[in-house]
Amino acid sequence: MNTVEIGNTVSVHYKGTFSSGEEFDSSYERGEPFTFEVGAGSVVPGFDTALPGMTVGETKSFTIPPGEGYGPRVDEAIQKVPKNQFPNDFDPQPGMVVQGVNPQGGQVRATINEVQGDDLLLDFNHPLAGKDLTFEIELLDIK
Repeated sequence: MNTVEIGNTVSVHYKGTFSSGEEFDSSYERGEPFTFEVGAGSVVPGFDTALPGMTVGETKSFTIPPGEGYGPRVDEAIQKVPKNQFPNDFDPQPGMVVQGVNPQGGQVRATINEVQGDDLLLDFNHPLAGKDLTFEIELLDIK
């Protein structure tokens, strides 16, 4: 019986939940398995380390702490940005996700925390940073 090893390409179905039980992501909902190379760094470390040793058809539940997921929340990642850096017709609302380009030319995403007069308080933390993430996975295929 084949088991997952580092370097294998696997297909899994998964459901991700917070400690409250609230679901934040599910390949089942999309109706499409998630395929990736184990150990290639394309998923958070805690997800990668849960797969080796699994066999096709096996299911597993595990919790990833922030250090093995999207890292801790960083207060310095919350920054005030002038509204005039956005298009004139932009109507910012708290909770809205915006994206742009940083001074080095890289893509950035942030969530609007507050509208403060002529400024926006933007949170550049990953939305899953600082959270324990529980996954239920089903191994569908090993290549």
